[in-house]
Amino acid sequence: MMSVIIAAHDEEHVIGSCLDALKAQVDPGPIQIIVSANGCSDDTAGVARRRGATVVERVEAGKPGALNAAEDLAAGFPRVYLDADILMPPHGLALLAAKLDDGALAAMPRRILDAGASPLLVRAYCAINERLPVFRNGLFGRGMIAVSAAGRARFDRFPDMVADDLFLDAQFSPAEKGEVRELSVVVQAPRTITALHHRLVRVRRGNAEMRAASARGAVTEAVRSSDRWAWLRDVVLPHPWLAFAAIPYVAITVAAAVAGQRDGRAAITWGRDSSTRARPGTSGANAAL
Repeated sequence: MMSVIIAAHDEEHVIGSCLDALKAQVDPGPIQIIVSANGCSDDTAGVARRRGATVVERVEAGKPGALNAAEDLAAGFPRVYLDADILMPPHGLALLAAKLDDGALAAMPRRILDAGASPLLVRAYCAINERLPVFRNGLFGRGMIAVSAAGRARFDRFPDMVADDLFLDAQFSPAEKGEVRELSVVVQAPRTITALHHRLVRVRRGNAEMRAASARGAVTEAVRSSDRWAWLRDVVLPHPWLAFAAIPYVAITVAAAVAGQRDGRAAITWGRDSSTRARPGTSGANAAL
């Protein structure tokens, strides 16, 4: 039996479609679906129950706590961690399981960045970001991660940190991770510069928090180092027509780095980009940047 865990905070507008897609999987075998609704002020839990998911409700908002609460009920492997706005393609779970059966300890989909509904400056940022080499084998930024039983045995509980996907990524070497090229997830770029800035600040703080915890021994995993010049060396120099996009990319990146250092851990318990969340009458996004 496969266990799918969805940590959800105020996701009533998108989680129904997410769960419907899971119910429509082709040849996945038995699936245990657990929705860990945390700090919700909407009907996320009700939507999940009406679609037959096992629901955990927590008063406190926070993804690590939500993941751990769901883990207490999870009984199967592979273990899939899914964002609430992901629409799993019909063969998605079977493809992830097949990659793990082939020997990978962690599997993830191919990442496609969609900035079509974003303003020009956000599209410029994304033109650089989507080509960064860090996204070729990183588990983060995809909204969908599957681990085998052996992979899940690498750690006990999710630490109280916002960068849960970076924590998972640190558990495995590049050779132990497998990208499923036949399976893609569309990552919706933020719809405003402000939303992009807030998202990047959260990412910066989460990454810094993870690295600080590793440095002091609170977590034992070595975190991948930051490559500050990858945008120039691996993106702009090989693709010189992107030089104009590099200007807003650098400015937005620096602004987020400064804000992340200034404000510390403030207000990052949940930092998802609400600008990409669907409302009634619109189609759901697959994932948020």
